[in-house]
Amino acid sequence: MAAAVLGGGCLGFAPEAVITTDGPTIRVTETRPLMGVPWSITVFATDTDAGRQAIDAGFAEAERIERLLSDYDPESELSRLSAAAPTPHPVRVGDDLWSVLVRADEIHGLSGGAFDPTIGPLTTLWRQSRRSGHLPRPDRLAAAREAVGWHLVRLDPDRRTVALSRPGMRIDPGGIGMGYAVDRVLTVLGERGIASAMVDASGDVGVSAAPPGTAGWRVRVDAVPGADEGETLVLVNAAVTTSGDARQFVEIDGRRYSHIVDPRSGIGVGGPAAVTVIAADCTTADALATAASVLGPEAGPPVLLRVSGAAARFFWMDGQTPRTVVTPGWPKP
Repeated sequence: MAAAVLGGGCLGFAPEAVITTDGPTIRVTETRPLMGVPWSITVFATDTDAGRQAIDAGFAEAERIERLLSDYDPESELSRLSAAAPTPHPVRVGDDLWSVLVRADEIHGLSGGAFDPTIGPLTTLWRQSRRSGHLPRPDRLAAAREAVGWHLVRLDPDRRTVALSRPGMRIDPGGIGMGYAVDRVLTVLGERGIASAMVDASGDVGVSAAPPGTAGWRVRVDAVPGADEGETLVLVNAAVTTSGDARQFVEIDGRRYSHIVDPRSGIGVGGPAAVTVIAADCTTADALATAASVLGPEAGPPVLLRVSGAAARFFWMDGQTPRTVVTPGWPKP
């Protein structure tokens, strides 16, 4: 991920007094490992204890979502759903998994299938290719693709049930689950009376109201993946996330591939390339960034234009020349 909050958190609680027109406000930050990456939560609270309690509640919520949506934990609700495929009867799911699947359905439709959470069998195969340094064998790729396709999923909104129609199906939350967890943490912080907060899940960043006395949260995103210089965004009640191959990639036969799998080909998106998406919430930003990475700088922007409040910046290499394009609504420097 390529987004970072300026002046972000450190290990342990870090209270800092901030004087506002309404009186003193305490800025409290903590970083903990979660979902395989460092998470930082920063809040502005009336006192240190209130900030600590809110942050504890936020991390507890993120841990709860991880237990539900992890595809590494065989006991998670998501894993148990996948393991039931083909489901003999529709499976009733909880509110969180239902919310994720409904939003996934919407982004799948908007993106023309570029975002497809049933990609799990192909993701597993591509992880093996990244470790071995060899493209998947055609027969194994064909077998995995037989179990992939959103048309194989049936959502019943009246009963809140899910049916998976083919053996071997596996739902992959990688392009949407982290963003949903960030949004849930912000909701819990708000319920704790925290109006101004930032949640940074190692690049999936969601923020609520602006910090006291400021125009918004300052978030730096890389101008070019891996470069030192960057662009600073000022965000309020919004989210930003980046998908690309800056940190997770493999080179096979002289070509660079991302960890993001294209559901059309079954292999990683070609690189170097990256897409940074701003949206009203982190669930949407996360899913759109994945879809836009698959679609690329020509087919991706029209999809972003269909989502109110969304904007994106695409980066790719044209031979040896770096190229960048932004969609309407991207903040001016």
